[in-house]
Order: sequence, then C-alpha cells, then structure tokens
Amino acid sequence: MNGRDRARPSRECSLEGRPPCRPQRTMGAVSQNDERWMRLALALARRAEGQTRPNPPVGAVVVGNGRLVGAGWHRRAGGPHAEVFALRAAGARARGATLYVTLEPCSTWGRTPPCTDLVLRSGVRRVVAAIRDPNPRHRGRGLRLLARAGLAVESGVCRAEAEDLLAPFTAWATRGRPWLTLKLGVSLDGRIADAAGESKWITGPAARRRVRALRQRCDALLVGGGTARADDPGLKTGTRARLQPLRVIVSARGRLPRGAQVLTDAQRGMTVIATSGRCPARRREEWSAAGAQVWTLPATAGGVDLGALLARLHGAGCLHAVCEGGGELAAALVRAGLVDEYWFFVAPRLLGGGGVPAIGGRGWPLRAAPALRIVACERVGADVLIRARPAGKGR
Repeated sequence: MNGRDRARPSRECSLEGRPPCRPQRTMGAVSQNDERWMRLALALARRAEGQTRPNPPVGAVVVGNGRLVGAGWHRRAGGPHAEVFALRAAGARARGATLYVTLEPCSTWGRTPPCTDLVLRSGVRRVVAAIRDPNPRHRGRGLRLLARAGLAVESGVCRAEAEDLLAPFTAWATRGRPWLTLKLGVSLDGRIADAAGESKWITGPAARRRVRALRQRCDALLVGGGTARADDPGLKTGTRARLQPLRVIVSARGRLPRGAQVLTDAQRGMTVIATSGRCPARRREEWSAAGAQVWTLPATAGGVDLGALLARLHGAGCLHAVCEGGGELAAALVRAGLVDEYWFFVAPRLLGGGGVPAIGGRGWPLRAAPALRIVACERVGADVLIRARPAGKGR
C-alpha cells in the first residue's frame, strides 16, 4: 500500500489495524536492523504502485558496514529491476554487503536479464527477501540459486507488509485476474446517493483526496454504466504519472452517451467500454471512433460477464482494479465472489429510505448474507474509512 494511504488508525476507531512488521525466521538469523532496512525497501517499492504493470512494485537497498550504500526501485515494466538500481548505486561498496529486497530476485530471462546473475557478480555476502515469488513456477528458485552459490539467504522479514503490498501481483500471478477493491462513499445509513440520485458530495475533501491516492496505485478503475450516465465521472488520478489506469465503463446495452467526459477528454485512449452483443454495433463504432477501446464480452442475465472482464484486464497486465460503483455493479461483483477488499468511506449523515443503496440487486437472506471481516478502521477528516475483506480470505 502507498505510504500516504496507510496512515495510522486513530485510537478511537482502531480494530485490527496494520499488521506489525515482525521478522519471521525461515533461514539463518534475523535482526532488528533487518526490519529497519526492509521497511526502507518497502517504502521505495510503494513509490511504484500503479506504474509497473504487469510487473510487481519492488524496492531494494544495499547495506554495508551498517550504512546505506545503494537503493532503488522498479520504475516500469521492461526497465531495470530494483536490484539493478540499488547495486549500481552501491558499486564496489556492494562487496561483502547485504542486499534487502521486497521480493526474491528473479532468476529467469524476461525483458531483462535475471537479477540473480547481477547479485552474484556484485559480491554481496547476504540477501534478505521479504517474501518469495508467489508464482508457483518461480517460487524460491532465485533464493535457492543464491544459497547454492554460497550466499547467506534469509526470507520473511516484514512478510505481512510485503504480502499486503504484493497482493495484487499475487492475484494476477496465481488466479488469472487482478486484485479487486470495491470502494464506496456512503452515508451512515448505507446510501450512495439521495432519492434524486445526487451523490456529490456525500464524503468530505479528505476522503476524496484519499480516493485519488488509491486511484494512483491501481491499474484499472471500474464504474457501472448507470453511474457513468448519472455522474459523468472523469476518473482522474490527479497526477501526471507516466502510466495512467484504464477507465472501464461497464455497460452491457451501450447506454453511455457520446458526450461523456471519458469519451471526450485527453485521456480517452485509456477508456475501455466493457459491453456485450446486446449493445448496438453503431454505438460501438461511435465509441471506437472517439478513441475509446471497446471490449465486447459475453453477456449474462445481469449484464456483462464480470469474470470475463477481469480475465481481459489480466491479459492487459492489470494487477489491481478498483470499482467505484454504482450499487448494481457492486452487487454483481459481490455476488460473483470477485471482491478482494472493501473500502467504505462512511460519512456522518443520513439520507433515509429514498436514497440509493450502496449494494443494489435483490439482496440476500440473513442466513446467506456475505460475511466480511474488518481489517482496519480509521478517521479520514470528518468521515471514517472501514476496510474489510471477505471472511476467511487472507489476513
């Protein structure tokens, strides 16, 4: 998670909070200094969230004689990995030093050479990884190679934080789809709009800044066609980041107007209309002519096949998708079991029975209602952010 987005929960509203960064011994001895340097590597990795697809964000530092001699992070797919930047900066000072890296060094050729080759040439004496590669084909291979070459190898330092940071890459590598966060700004009585459909603004400016920071860390932003028609969102990140997230409008019948902001602004090439064969061919042609990408996906009784959409996003290299509503799309994602984490920004106001519910659809009987597990709760300005995950999933 981005450091700006992981502020310490307030004491008034703290539940599980963020897991502590405690080393977990897997090989050899681990010290408090290892924690210190791994935290720095994690902070560097977070700078790259949303900028490396389909690669994971990774940070690395080189420490010699108790002093930092090199640091770096992976900036873009196809570019040097974090270890390369850190070891280049260290130069000859890497000899006999320790390399800390948030993900075990790669050991196979891709668009760049294997980092294990460079590590062996650098002369470092010890390598400490936060976690092993989640890809079953590569898991542990780099560390085993380094250990066989005589280096001291450790893993598991700050494992919980690293797993949290790399959860999107893990989902992409092992499940064939992006990690999906469902973000909703709701009133205290669970409404995302009033009876007239007005939703700007339920939450306050601090919450909106936090949402923009979340957008900067993701690879795709999803909204339903109804929300796109009612709110005409720009889905902007608020930065000039080199790699912008895809803006995905889910509209099975193609009711998105030609004048929508996502079809007319300077980033319209990053707009994806996820539709189905129920959408008129003329409308799809209009969207393409406007510069948008049109994905025609299988239809379901409820609209677009969302599993197929996430598979397509996986193919586009997207590690982390954020859905910002509306209620019908949110309900469909929950019902399909596709939500990995929920972010509820709860505002201290009431909209009453005429308002639009956060989760639409036909609902569930109490005995079959999806169960969530709250993992963090904190104040964000006048609002409260509740983060939750499906019960039984992850930490």
